[in-house]
Amino acid sequence: MSALLERRNTTKAVEYRDGDSGGEGTLSGYASVYLRYSQNLGGFVEQVARGAFANSLNNKVPVLARYNHEDEWLLGTTEAGTLQLMDDEIGLAYSVALPPTNAGKDVAILAQRGDIRYSSFAFYTIEDEWGVTEQGFPLRTLLNVQLTDVAPVNSPAYLDTTAGVRSLADRVGLEVDTLTVATTEEIRSLLLGERIDIPAVEARSEEQVELGLVAGETHAYELTERRRELERLR
Repeated sequence: MSALLERRNTTKAVEYRDGDSGGEGTLSGYASVYLRYSQNLGGFVEQVARGAFANSLNNKVPVLARYNHEDEWLLGTTEAGTLQLMDDEIGLAYSVALPPTNAGKDVAILAQRGDIRYSSFAFYTIEDEWGVTEQGFPLRTLLNVQLTDVAPVNSPAYLDTTAGVRSLADRVGLEVDTLTVATTEEIRSLLLGERIDIPAVEARSEEQVELGLVAGETHAYELTERRRELERLR
């Protein structure tokens, strides 16, 4: 199992329902949607396979619901029965009974106003696999993960792909710093089993690196993201 905690988001709508007998209401949504490609995560895209959460659910792994993944915004837990998780054909659904705390009341007000629109989940990767999309772009599929928390979030923009970058480096047999300057075409070739030589960072000239930066419309972004992940790993 990876030692690095990862977070992913979904833009599927969050729903709020008024509570009975003066309660703070219920917040529900999908923390993850199966078999849907993510945005570009810095040189690869990702999808969650059906069954990826099965072990966590079957083994009743303790899971938290925290607004924006913050401890001071605890909303519910599976251990207390205030957080319910449901695995269906669409993805991993959740429903949390908001507590009569400042956090719960604030989240209820924000949800009623429509300010909370997205969901997220945090996890450790137990098993993943690598391939390519029909367009030839590197694709990571999460097969088995240990779920730690689900969260309604303000913005779907937060991504922590450090573990994904390391997994990709291991899969293609590169050092992480070499991966940061490898082109998408080189990575695709390695994923397809082709034997190619990729110079290490020190062996590439500045001109080669710059050419890599402009090799495709999105490659500059990909390279920047990979370099950011490298800095996190150091």
